[in-house]
Amino acid sequence: METDRGGQRSRVVKGRLRQLLTRRDTVAALEEITLLPIKTVINALFSFLQDGDPGIKWPAVKCFGVAVTVLADQDIESARIIMRRLMWSLNDESGGIGWGAPEAMGEVLARHHVLAIEYAPILLSYARQDGNYLELDRLQRGLLWGIARAAESRPELFRSGAEHLMSYLGSPDATVRGLASRVMGLLRIPEACSLLGELSRDRSEISIDFRDEIGKHDVKGLAEEALKTIPCP
Repeated sequence: METDRGGQRSRVVKGRLRQLLTRRDTVAALEEITLLPIKTVINALFSFLQDGDPGIKWPAVKCFGVAVTVLADQDIESARIIMRRLMWSLNDESGGIGWGAPEAMGEVLARHHVLAIEYAPILLSYARQDGNYLELDRLQRGLLWGIARAAESRPELFRSGAEHLMSYLGSPDATVRGLASRVMGLLRIPEACSLLGELSRDRSEISIDFRDEIGKHDVKGLAEEALKTIPCP
């Protein structure tokens, strides 16, 4: 009976979250998740991280970051278990692909200092050919978005991976090139200036979540913005 009640509660929470996310009401969703059982909220949000609708996925990523931060402040070990679930979803042995996992990791690391220190090296490992390299372009997009999101708050934790991250500036995927440009600007990597100069002529248009807005950008603009922040030689 207890299991049945728990399952029913999970369905109710998931339905309520979907309702809020479908309405694009991120503010209401963020307010409500603090009033609901936080582990139930996190379990429900896992499925929304993979949603094909950007209008649901990106608010879900933000809510996930807030929810895990709340959990970490209450019980850091439980939050570590959630981080390991994200990592497992990116493991070939999981049987899945891990859509949304790098973005969710980046959102959490942007919000919680202890988890950032512990998991920044792991997030970086997914960008390394000699690490847990993610081969699919779509996963690389999520990874670079996640690193950029975390680097907004904690750039010092990611500069050690600059050499590996810089290689994405030459990706055949325009979204990867654009997000890599943003990462270089956030980390202020002078060695990237030459490649960013070349990308400042790249007019490829991409759609990304940027500063809480889903919109169109071009690689050129992202490269130029990065160059403004870097002390180029």
